[in-house]
Formats: sequence, structure tokens, C-alpha cells
Amino acid sequence: MGRLEGKRAIVTGAGSGIGRASAELFAREGASVLVVDRTEHAVQETAERIAAAGGRAVPVAADAGRQEDVESFVARAVAEFGGLDVLYANAGISGGDVPLLEQSVELWQEILRVNLIGVFLAIRTAAPHMIAQGAGSIVCTASVAALRAHAGGNPYSASKAGVISLAQTAANSLAGTGVRVNAVCPGLIETGMTKPIFDYARARGTEANLGQLNPLQRYGLPEEIAAMALFLASDDASYVNGQAFPVDGGLSSAHPFRRMPRFRPAPL
Repeated sequence: MGRLEGKRAIVTGAGSGIGRASAELFAREGASVLVVDRTEHAVQETAERIAAAGGRAVPVAADAGRQEDVESFVARAVAEFGGLDVLYANAGISGGDVPLLEQSVELWQEILRVNLIGVFLAIRTAAPHMIAQGAGSIVCTASVAALRAHAGGNPYSASKAGVISLAQTAANSLAGTGVRVNAVCPGLIETGMTKPIFDYARARGTEANLGQLNPLQRYGLPEEIAAMALFLASDDASYVNGQAFPVDGGLSSAHPFRRMPRFRPAPL
């Protein structure tokens, strides 16, 4: 039996990257999954991949930062599946690498709308269905950029710091309901959002340097974030609530420093 056998789930940002990997993993573990993304062909492809592997998925094209869309896709999940047990609020945008003094109010507003207000809308809309049944798990995608500087632009980092705070405060606001809220903080992961970084490094022949700042000295894969999301979504995490978990190869465990040559034991 899968870890999400019989569960009803929503995954946003499921058209690629972490969202797609998570939706596919949730389905393999037994969940019926409503997959949401603003790009229709991408979310349709995710649903087709899940169906081809024997899972159940319903694709929905929607804007995760728009109230009407969020209310619509949550209602769709409840109607299709008969309830809702898991929400993975994963959708997000990076905003690019605009220098601080050149950032516009409009840039900040759009990033906060999708990355932070979108997560709030998802929690606010999904939680009542979970409360009614006495249990549920909400997982949010934050970022290591929320923990330290230099892992993302200013508005992106601020929005993800807000996601961590929202996971903590929402968990306490929902005290006694049986609904858990947690966050995942990915490090450098190869996704559509980070594609320009990877493309640039490969064009220069420096791909091997990506991720070298963390103790594992490599970048991560969407499937590695999906594994943490699965844990938090499942009953295995039944006593885990209001937490934010870095999945970053150890990057956030240290302050910046100059890495010394690899350790070699002294001869006996």
C-alpha cells in the first residue's frame, strides 16, 4: 500500500519541475491528484504522464495567485474526489535578477501575489474542507532564499520568508483542527525556474561548479524535493507541524566561507 493510498490531493505549479515530480510521486503512492498550473499544455502533460503510469490525475489550468481560480480548483478537487486530504501549494515565480534599486513596485506586487498571497489563498480555501473531516496536510514551497541572502532576488527571498512565517502562523491558527501546515525550503534544484542558470553554466562548461557551496557539492533534483513533500503530506509526518525544512545539500547549515582542499587523512 502506498503512503498516500486513498488520499485526495492538489498540487499547484504541477506543469514542470518540483510540482510535476511531486504530483507524479503522490499518484504513485496512491493519491488521486488535481494537478494545477497556469500553462495548460504543461499541466495536461503531467496528467497524461500520471495516467500512463496507472495513476489518477485531473488537470486544471489556473493562476495560483488569483482568488477566483483558487476557489474554483479547490471546489473541483472536492467534487471530483469527494474531499481533500493534501494540498501542496508549490506554484511560484522567481522575478529574475533585477538589481535592488531598479526593482519596481509592480515587480514586488506580482511576486508577492503569486508566491505568498497564492499560498495564503490556497490555505484559506482548502483548510475548511480538511477541518470538516478532522484532518489534513498542507505543504508549502518556501526556499533557502528565505533563510540567507544570495540565494534569490530581493522580492523572491522576501516572499519565501513570508511563506515560512505563514506556515508557522497558519499551523497555530488551525490549532486543534487536525490540519497540519509545513514548508519545504529547496536549495539549488534544476527546474524550469532555474533553467537560465543551468543553461549559462553548461554553455561556459562550468556545470560541475553548480551546487559546490553545499557539503554534498552538487545541485538537487525535483524528485528530492518531492520526497520531502511526500513525507510531510503523509501520515508518517502526523506529529510534524508548523516547521520549515531545508532540502539543500546542507547549504543553510553554514555561513559563507572559502572551502579548503578536500580532507585527506594524515599518514600513520
